Amino acid sequence: MKNKGFTLIELMIVVAIIAIIAAIAIPNLLRSRMSANETGAAGAIRTISTGEVGYQAAALEVLSTVTGVGQYGSLDDLGPAGPGGATGFFIDQNLSSGAKGGYAFTITPTDSSIAPTYIATGTPAAASSTGVKSYFVDSSGVIRFNPTGGVPTSASTAM
Repeated sequence: MKNKGFTLIELMIVVAIIAIIAAIAIPNLLRSRMSANETGAAGAIRTISTGEVGYQAAALEVLSTVTGVGQYGSLDDLGPAGPGGATGFFIDQNLSSGAKGGYAFTITPTDSSIAPTYIATGTPAAASSTGVKSYFVDSSGVIRFNPTGGVPTSASTAM
């Protein structure tokens, strides 16, 4: 009588081959996801910079009626809940919540009737898991990054 099926050795070899393939593929998948998150964060910082320019140009918030200088806005100000309302917002609702694509975003506007400024940062929500690089932009419009994930500043490397 001849038995049909696989032996235990054959099954163990197949499982070992699958484990080897998974060990090679999973780290590459995680690295590509982190790279995609970092690229998305750089784009989000660019969107924030563009939104700030639009917000200031629209002069939705003016401290001095003499100069008419528009102020920069916070994440809430730039989003759908801000002064621009549902028809004139400058960044999407996800970004205005402060978290998008594994990154946390902040904006710190400094109001002034002469020269308003802002600082915006994007840092990984879970360092070395959702991303490594952190991003920075200020009222100069130059986007900068810190390749090690530390807090980026105006002295960080420009993109």
